[in-house]
Amino acid sequence: MVKYGNNAVVGQSGGPTAAINASLCGVISAALSSKKIGTLYGMANGIDGFLNEKLYDLTSVFTDNESDLEKLKLTPGAALGSCRFKLPSEESDPQFYEKLFDLLKKYEIGYFFYIGGNDSMDTTAKVSAYAAKMGIDIKVVGVPKTVDNDLCGTDHTPGFGSAAKFVAAVCAEIRRDTAVYKQKCVTIAEIMGRDAGWLTAASALAKTESSDGPDLIYLPELPFSYEQCFEDIEKAWNDHPDVLIAVSEGVKLENGTYLGADSSNVDKFGHAQLSGAAKVLEKKVKEHFGCKVRSIELNTPQRCASHISSLTDINESFGVGRFAVGAALDGNTGVMAGIVRCDCDGYRSDHKCFNVSEIANKVKSVPRNYINERGNYITDEGLAYLRPLIIGECNITYKDGIPQHYIFPKI
Repeated sequence: MVKYGNNAVVGQSGGPTAAINASLCGVISAALSSKKIGTLYGMANGIDGFLNEKLYDLTSVFTDNESDLEKLKLTPGAALGSCRFKLPSEESDPQFYEKLFDLLKKYEIGYFFYIGGNDSMDTTAKVSAYAAKMGIDIKVVGVPKTVDNDLCGTDHTPGFGSAAKFVAAVCAEIRRDTAVYKQKCVTIAEIMGRDAGWLTAASALAKTESSDGPDLIYLPELPFSYEQCFEDIEKAWNDHPDVLIAVSEGVKLENGTYLGADSSNVDKFGHAQLSGAAKVLEKKVKEHFGCKVRSIELNTPQRCASHISSLTDINESFGVGRFAVGAALDGNTGVMAGIVRCDCDGYRSDHKCFNVSEIANKVKSVPRNYINERGNYITDEGLAYLRPLIIGECNITYKDGIPQHYIFPKI
């Protein structure tokens, strides 16, 4: 095996979260404390930035600088910058891999860490496979990240718990808003989740002693029926006039088309345009009942609401970053560092390596037993899975009333 050196590089990819920088801090912390790793580089804007040799020297930035590392840990977004860059197959573009590995050799990289979701695990799998084929000793480890919680292997993904906490809190607050009037009304909250309904499922956590939370929850795991939805609304009105619905952006009709594919809104070729699922459902409910209906799209704030981040999520995200470095130093490569839920009283988690080739490009859906029989709410078993992930509050630093964040200089 050919070894390029003992330096390491870490990158971030895909959508931002409230916890991705906590994982980055975990990688930085473990790398700085290791005598086996020389310089730790940070890719500016993921693999795309690395290919253009845009790198931060994280060893110089954070050695003897624990205060900035702590600030970075609670900073939302992707502090190094992100990208959506899907690596080609080696067969289709062998020169791409020659360039990539020439740069890895130039910077004497022996450890490669990539933080992200499905596409990032695809990158991890391809880089590690090429290194193995060419006999190059680079330890390649993926670090999971996605608010969608749809990565296989790991019990849950860093970033999900904080996003779930935001969703639940906002749904509880929406409920307080809608409950002030006596006339019948329907409010529809659209929540992220094109292929998996984990975040929408988390809206059920809004049901507490002080809040009813959503009355109805619809996920993409099951086909959506307007007729059933209308029946569900009628039944909910028997209890109170204000009905709150949480719906995933990726909910599909029984024929497989997205609810947001509005046939009344077509382009010049006659193709239905994708509009918000909540907006389409708002129109249908208003036409059917003639009552007051309002739709709300939670949109991107779900991802980076660090002011309400879950302490459990931040701690686990940091821990999985540290574990990834330890796994690489132990000789693991072509793996994703993941989280496992311990079988014990209360909640406790640990770490495990998963073969990244068995994870990339697969989707973990909400299990059927987490959804009630009628398909419009979350079961107690589902709530038991979700609830521990949102527990705990972080000690956010504020200045002039605004949370303070760590920002890398542009390069």
